[in-house]
Amino acid sequence: MSKATLTAVFIAFLLTSSGAKPNGKNKKPKQAVPAIECDMRAGKINLSEFIVKCPANCRETKEKVYGTGVFASISSICNAAIHSGVITNSGGKVIVTKMAGQMIYKGSFANGVRSLSLPNRRESFSVSVGKPKKGVTYPSTLVFVPSRPTTVKTGVHRPETGTIIRRQPHVSSSSAFSRVQPQSERKQHTAQSNPAFARRDWPHPAYTRPDWFSGTRRPTDSSQSVPNTGSKWSRMSTGDPAALDPRPDNTEYEYQLYNFGQYSPAPEHKPPSETSSPVPEVLSQGDSNCKVDIAFLMDGSWSIGKRRFEIQKDFLVGVSQVINVGVAGPMMGIIQYGDDPVTEFSLKHFSSSIDLTPAISKIVQKGGLSNVGKALSYINKHFFSDANGNRGGAPNVAVVLVDGWPTDEVEEASRLARESGINIFFVTIEGPDENEKQNVVETNFVDKAVCRTNGFFSFPIMSWFALRKAVQPLVKRVCDTDRLVCSKTCLNANDIAFVIDGSSSVGTGNFRTVLQFVANVTQEFEISDTDTRVGIVQYTYEQRLEFAFGQYNNKADLLNAIKRINYWSGGTSTGAAITFAADQLFSKSKPNKRKIMIVITDGRSYDDVRAPALAVHRKGVIAYSIGIAWAAQDELEYIATDPDRDHSFFVDEFDNLYKYVPKIIHNICNEFNSQPRN
Repeated sequence: MSKATLTAVFIAFLLTSSGAKPNGKNKKPKQAVPAIECDMRAGKINLSEFIVKCPANCRETKEKVYGTGVFASISSICNAAIHSGVITNSGGKVIVTKMAGQMIYKGSFANGVRSLSLPNRRESFSVSVGKPKKGVTYPSTLVFVPSRPTTVKTGVHRPETGTIIRRQPHVSSSSAFSRVQPQSERKQHTAQSNPAFARRDWPHPAYTRPDWFSGTRRPTDSSQSVPNTGSKWSRMSTGDPAALDPRPDNTEYEYQLYNFGQYSPAPEHKPPSETSSPVPEVLSQGDSNCKVDIAFLMDGSWSIGKRRFEIQKDFLVGVSQVINVGVAGPMMGIIQYGDDPVTEFSLKHFSSSIDLTPAISKIVQKGGLSNVGKALSYINKHFFSDANGNRGGAPNVAVVLVDGWPTDEVEEASRLARESGINIFFVTIEGPDENEKQNVVETNFVDKAVCRTNGFFSFPIMSWFALRKAVQPLVKRVCDTDRLVCSKTCLNANDIAFVIDGSSSVGTGNFRTVLQFVANVTQEFEISDTDTRVGIVQYTYEQRLEFAFGQYNNKADLLNAIKRINYWSGGTSTGAAITFAADQLFSKSKPNKRKIMIVITDGRSYDDVRAPALAVHRKGVIAYSIGIAWAAQDELEYIATDPDRDHSFFVDEFDNLYKYVPKIIHNICNEFNSQPRN
């Protein structure tokens, strides 16, 4: 071996034994990143700043996120990171930095994740890309917040025994008695303006809570009362949602369902899943005498307060248990509205009252204003669809719960909903007092919204304590399908235009027979501004609008108006009459109405009928043609919608017109019932 070779071997030995790297530098140790699950919340980890690795597909779990940019500590870390764009749904590393709580967390939608609004929390956090800064080493293991001591809870329902053991709520001597304030106290009094207010929390110090709640009476903290500003919504000017409800918060408060002979488990103090459980394996049949599809619009606005929101949830649990939900009976979904409506669960999610109870208890208040009009538009456009479980043959019912009054207009939205066949009920709790009526956006909003102003569709409730009394009456009414007058049927879903031949060949006597035929057909429909509407055009060479859609909004006035139509006399231009009816009547037809045209003629037209008929067909008008005596069969077929045998009729003399009244009604309804409806 040469001297040079020995030297090289010796140098290599020295380098190996000393542990030195060829470049003379030690390699930096790799940062250990602990992995977490999708549902891990930042508040569960007891570190001010740390790095974690999120798995893939967290967005599909839809774990709750509260806030935008800065998130409440009860938010899912991984979904907050996806919402912020720090990671994708494929997962990745995230740096979490804790910070002080915010007065309010504003919800938004970003990167496929919907974050929700939330009032004041003690702790917040932000997220950033999981690339550690130079020289910074994060903990390689996570330190978790210790669990609270488990207390014995006796309010457990034992289905196998049918017994209910009452819960004992956590009581703190320093916490205030959470109760529902009477409206006059809630909206007008303060301890400063009325020193007696702090003492007269209830008429007698020995007052005990009704069976709606379980628990020990607690003194009221009058210092948190809200000054009277004359406006329900001026309380939001502080920016502190907690200030909207004068009753202090008790995060360990537990409640018990009132007397329905049922129970309600105490809610866990964590946000529920975004989507509810799927339909269970064993489907409940439900009450077949109450086959309705019901949407409850619950008030989630800040003005309602936490306690009343829980009472509202209890009310919905009670309704679900009394109504007996099932696939052959009523199906029930819930929308919560504030600034914007959100579907908590649709009609198809739950098929029994037992499954509904825990789902309702997990609903988290979203906050915002009381935009009822926006919520009604939402259910009309999105909720009652086949995809959401709407059954078509079951009447659609919307029950709107409102604390006080809406903060937007409801008239137009409710009109469109009614015309779509939705039966609207209003349950209003503690409406505006005399001093507050000036702040109502739309006066008489209930009468403008409900299906009929006869009292059947409205429930004014004087106080939140009285809400439970409305459960049985409400269930009875929504199940009374014979009185659900807004249900969309073949008899109340139309704009019908009669185009009547008034030419000289008809004659006065026969013209009166035609008018009687029109009245007999009209008599079969439900007539009102939100039901079927009727308009009439009489034609000769010229055309005359006898009356337009909606000009007569009850059946008696409409029938009298038909009788008063005067015979015109002249030539026969049926094509021009069809075009005139399209311009004067169907151009003003409502979007949710079926457009039906019934043309009655006794002879051949002097003008072309094919082009005008084809034009109205293309606009969705269902055309019926009725020919008498000398009417041309080919023209009747051009006018009629296909198939001709269902839409075109001929009689040899005027006195036989009455025979076709039931046939026309049958065909209109048969065609309506054969079409898919939302």
